[in-house]
Amino acid sequence: MPTQTTEPPRGTAAGTAGPAPAARARRAERAKDWARRAPLLPALVFLVIVTQLPFVATVVISFTRWNALAPDNRGFAAFDNYRAVFTDPAMRSSVGTTVLLTVTVVLVSLVLGLGLALLLDRSFRGRGLVRTLLITPFLVVPVASALLWKHALYNASYGLLNGVLTWIWRLFGSDSPPQPDWMTDSPLAAVEVSLIWQWTPFMMLILLAGLQSRAGDAIEAARMDGASAFDVFRYLTLPHLRRYLELAALLGTVYVVQNFDAVFTITSGGLGTANLPYTIYQTFYQAHDYGRASAQGVVVVLCSLVVATFALRTVSSLLREEVTR
Repeated sequence: MPTQTTEPPRGTAAGTAGPAPAARARRAERAKDWARRAPLLPALVFLVIVTQLPFVATVVISFTRWNALAPDNRGFAAFDNYRAVFTDPAMRSSVGTTVLLTVTVVLVSLVLGLGLALLLDRSFRGRGLVRTLLITPFLVVPVASALLWKHALYNASYGLLNGVLTWIWRLFGSDSPPQPDWMTDSPLAAVEVSLIWQWTPFMMLILLAGLQSRAGDAIEAARMDGASAFDVFRYLTLPHLRRYLELAALLGTVYVVQNFDAVFTITSGGLGTANLPYTIYQTFYQAHDYGRASAQGVVVVLCSLVVATFALRTVSSLLREEVTR
């Protein structure tokens, strides 16, 4: 009687011996990826809860009609809040103030930071101490920095600036020195000077890092060929620092646009110094219009994201240049 031979099913030892090696390798690779990412999941969940959910709630509220002074008049407002934001004269004025404040602070801080970085790039006795002292203003709490300028420097009665003027005038025998009220006579300049003092060290650090990444052999070759110090700065140092200048300007813009402490502490938003964050504060805490304040916040965040995108591209290009060296 002939014996019947049956073919073993697929996937058995006589067949393909289980899943294909390629499939097993893919599963093992996915398992390794999850093993690497799993410790980061709690931080990711926390980040989403802390940052993204409040922003989503802000976007939802921006489409509602919600004023605490009129609790009965509450409902869906569609794009009314956004139309009010773009047609509000106070909002337009705060946009102009924000642009002027940001451009002035960033440009002046960049110039001063570049000068300080060039000085610190040289070797001299006590350079570490000088560098630490120059970094200190950036480490001061923003509110404390604003209070320092408001009371210790700007105050018309006992401030340092008017004290220096009194001392100088008395040296020349005058008993009637000028005693300007800095915060009243030049309110926006008072805010700008305090922010420049705070942000110049930040610019200096970025530009100093750029200076110390220069190729020393190229500079030595240029000097041996008879190039002056100005020629080295113009044709070698400045082109090398272009990316770092862009990065410092973009990061400074992102932070200065969002500045609230100096405006609130020094001038309380008066005398034409109200910027976008302070205007949002007024709309939310003083006018109690939560819907319009949320719309203002969404607009500011979107504008900041545009600037931040350019900053991230600049950082990526810097990293790519460092990798290719």
